[in-house]
Amino acid sequence: MNEFGTLYIVATPIGNLEDITLRALRVLKEVNYILCEDTRTTQILLNKYEIKTKTMSYHAHSTENKEAVIINLLKGGKNIALVSDAGTPTISDPGVLLVSNVRHELGNDANISPIPGPTALISALSASGVSSAEFLFLGFLPHKKGRLTLFKEIASSKRVVVFYESTHRILKTLASLSEYAPKFKVVIGRELTKQFEEFVKGTPSEVLEYFTKNSDKQRGEFVVIVEPK
Repeated sequence: MNEFGTLYIVATPIGNLEDITLRALRVLKEVNYILCEDTRTTQILLNKYEIKTKTMSYHAHSTENKEAVIINLLKGGKNIALVSDAGTPTISDPGVLLVSNVRHELGNDANISPIPGPTALISALSASGVSSAEFLFLGFLPHKKGRLTLFKEIASSKRVVVFYESTHRILKTLASLSEYAPKFKVVIGRELTKQFEEFVKGTPSEVLEYFTKNSDKQRGEFVVIVEPK
């Protein structure tokens, strides 16, 4: 066994702060550092559970120098936890770059351990009523380039398709689904595990009409599940 430290991939709540495992809490207390997408966001969780571990920022705009510092800490035997603002790190999350580089730098001697827990993708599927025996996950759709092509691919898919969408683009997304896949079924999971959690199901045009009429419900984080006809 090498003497490198361990990089823990720690899933944290996607909304309700009680959705965290006992193991995750123990690891966050025991490691030398916690890498955070946004230290202010993570600090809310740490304060709730009285965790005093030192935090460091790591996000999509972190430099190669920051990654070098992290890798050197691991080489020096320090244990580090990687968290995102919500859910499981590296899933549609820049943390995947760090994990990839750690594996590249340390090879098979890298100690990388997942601490499983919440992820919006699985949470939404579990309560959607849509079969998840086989599905395609697209993460966040591109803002512009390639977006139209993806909607055409979704329309021709024989598999359930799942992706994340933002407040600013949910109506445009539903309009595109109405155009390219009008007979498909759509399930929207919004604000999962939070106070205003809800699921809305129907054809793309029906769901679009619902959110158009209820503008207050256009806010939040969305998981979009598309079920072929």
